[in-house]
Order: sequence, then structure tokens, then C-alpha cells
Amino acid sequence: MKIGVLGAGALGSVIGGTLAQAGEDVWLVTRSQAHVAAVRAAGLRLIGSEGESAVSRIHAATDSNEVGPCDLVIVLVKSFDTEQALRKSAGLFGPETVVMSLQNGLGHEDALAEVVGRRNVIAGKTYVGGVMLEPGVVIAGVQGKETLIGELDGSLSLRVQAIADVFNRAGLVTVAAPDIMSIIWDKLLVNVATGALAAITRLPYGPLYDIAEIHTVAVHAVAEAIAVAEARGISLSITEPEEAWRKAAEGLPPNFKTSMLQSLEKGSVTEIDFINGAVVAEGRRLGIATPYNETLVACIKGIEASLH
Repeated sequence: MKIGVLGAGALGSVIGGTLAQAGEDVWLVTRSQAHVAAVRAAGLRLIGSEGESAVSRIHAATDSNEVGPCDLVIVLVKSFDTEQALRKSAGLFGPETVVMSLQNGLGHEDALAEVVGRRNVIAGKTYVGGVMLEPGVVIAGVQGKETLIGELDGSLSLRVQAIADVFNRAGLVTVAAPDIMSIIWDKLLVNVATGALAAITRLPYGPLYDIAEIHTVAVHAVAEAIAVAEARGISLSITEPEEAWRKAAEGLPPNFKTSMLQSLEKGSVTEIDFINGAVVAEGRRLGIATPYNETLVACIKGIEASLH
């Protein structure tokens, strides 16, 4: 299967590299010229809980026209860049290309459908993690981390099952799942638990999980998100805030940094509007108070403002 990973930063490189190790034809597409140059020169190095591996049979490009149409395009660009990134990457898409978002937060599938058509879009969420140590070198959090994918209409299709089979053969534990919107909300709870708090404190998971006060705030923020989801009629598999807090760190090393923290360290804006901000927006619409999430959003917005 020819697979393009659009927005191949840390997480995209982990997923793409793992698929390439299993023999898939993988193209990492990223704006980082340094990352592309490093991968082309020496391959991709993945550092995981079971040691380090080198992926030599993998392609990397900054220009989607160099890649050509793919069977599957995995979208991992920052949420606020989704529509613009797809329009700039038209070379990746043929009439039968399946486009799958594995981005954090809510609302990406509608943005994808605007560009490639709803019939070409499937949704997914992954608990796989990644941290870019330097161009071409990534910490990979794959062990015990599940990926779930599904059709937007909640059906179980052959194409979704075929993609799940490809992922599973590569060692990426993947389930073809009905009712993908419930799964998207489950993943949102995990992001709510640690994303903003890690970014505000600038802490990787080791010290983050050692501080009782952080744990308390995280649990309250997740409880608010659960209340909002239940008011929307979403059927969650994560029903206790503590479960989201625990799940966020499963299988990841103490030096793991959330994507929101990585964004701030690079001087970039974050995806806060699509994570905690989505909880706040839905809470306002439904008349549910979300003071913990409102505070986390305010703190992140303040930090973003200080960077520019």
C-alpha cells in the first residue's frame, strides 16, 4: 500500500516509520527540510521501549507533487492548518485515495471532506506517541498503544478493515471500529488530561505525574469533558476521569512530551482550541460550566501571546 503521511512530525514519523519497517511504501511529507534531508541521508531512527531501530526503506519530501497519488493519506498536520495543508498537497490525492485524520481534537473530518469529498474520508484516533529528538531521530511510543479507525457513518467497511490489517501487520495495534465519534471523544478526554497541563508547566510525563496538584486539576478538567460528552449523547468507553489520566501515560517513557508542549517549545501556537477549547465551546452551547478547561485555555493563550 502506498501511504502518504501529511504532517510527518514526531507522531507521523513514528507511524510512517513503523509501517515502512513492515514493507509498506511510505512517504513522509513535512515542511521541515532538515527532517527530510536527515531521512534521505541516513533513514529514520526510531527509539522505543524495546530499543532503537533504523528504517532505511522510507521516503521523505517537502513537496507533495514529488510523491504522487497515494492509496491512503494519513493527516497529522496541526488542526488549525488542516484545510490549507490539504489544498497545498493536491498531488497526494487521486479519485480513490482514502484520507484519514489521526489528529487530536474535534472537527477535522468536516475540514477534510470540504477538500476531498466526504466519501473519501475516514476518521481515526491513535494513542501512539512520538517526540522528535532531532531531525531524523524520533522517540516512538508504540508498545501497548491502540489505534481505532472507522467510517463517518458508523459502518464497518472493507476498506477500513483493510487499513486496520495493514497497521496490525506492522505492529500498530489497530481496531476497525463502529461509532467512531465516541472514540474521538474518548481520545479527547486523554488529551484534556495532560496536553495543556504539560504545556503550561513545561514538564515531560515523569515529573508531571509526580505532582499531586497537577493530577487534581487534570481529573477535574476530564470530569467536565465527560459531562459535556454525556450531555451530547456520546457513549464513552472512558467513564471515570482517573482512567483518562492513567491512559495518557500508558507505554510512554518519563521523558515523553505532549504535542502541545512540543509546539510551545518550537514557538508555535497550539491546538488548544480543538481540545480543551472544544470542551469549553460545547459546554457553553449546552449550558454546562467548564471552569477548569476555561482556565487551561486562558493559560495557554497567554503563553502563546508571550511567544510573539
